[in-house]
Amino acid sequence: GLNLLVGFAGQFALANAAMFGIGAYGTGLLQVTGHLPYWLALPGGAVLAMAIGTLIALPALRLSGLYLALATLAFAEFTQWTFFHWEGLTFGAGGFATPVVDFSPLPVRAEIGVYYLSWLLSILLIVFAWNAMRSRTGRAFIAIRDGEIAAEALGISLLKYKTMAFALSGFYAGLAGGLQAALLNFVSPEGFDIFQVVMHKIMVVVGGIGSVVGSVLGAVFLIVANEVLREFKAAQEI
Repeated sequence: GLNLLVGFAGQFALANAAMFGIGAYGTGLLQVTGHLPYWLALPGGAVLAMAIGTLIALPALRLSGLYLALATLAFAEFTQWTFFHWEGLTFGAGGFATPVVDFSPLPVRAEIGVYYLSWLLSILLIVFAWNAMRSRTGRAFIAIRDGEIAAEALGISLLKYKTMAFALSGFYAGLAGGLQAALLNFVSPEGFDIFQVVMHKIMVVVGGIGSVVGSVLGAVFLIVANEVLREFKAAQEI
């Protein structure tokens, strides 16, 4: 999702961890406070992240490059601050537990069900991104990335396609957050800090800017490296 925004549409945004967190909090709170089943809470959290991601597209119409990066990084920091301090809604720094996902009538444990659900959604979203970036929409993203003035001269609406890029990126991140909430059965602010911002960005850079397959390879490599170095926190951050 981040590569659709940064690699294909050329928007140097750093709010992906915030969308990730909003998806996790949205999914968890819809279950805990809204008493909705996970199968409604998950898309609800993803749509919430997509809606907020769409709003972030508004400053992107006026800002670009480093200025957009700084603005979206500030938004990510503000989002985590909100998770910590809006205790009436987010339960504050202590976070909150989420219900175990019920996969009945399928005879599978929750952790196994979430594992296969994650595989299924990942494959569907990768296929969607692959096809979308080879469609008219993908070509419009690339045209905007290569030159906004030239893209406008070709009749491409910057408002429409920038908004679409931010919305898609937000949806992907929000869905991932909802899956993480189900996997851990817990949501807390610490999981959506500046380290998460850096991790997401590095996944895209290592895998390849503007590459759907590269996004997958970069994510796999970084997560494996992260797990291998779990016992060495300082080396992990380096």
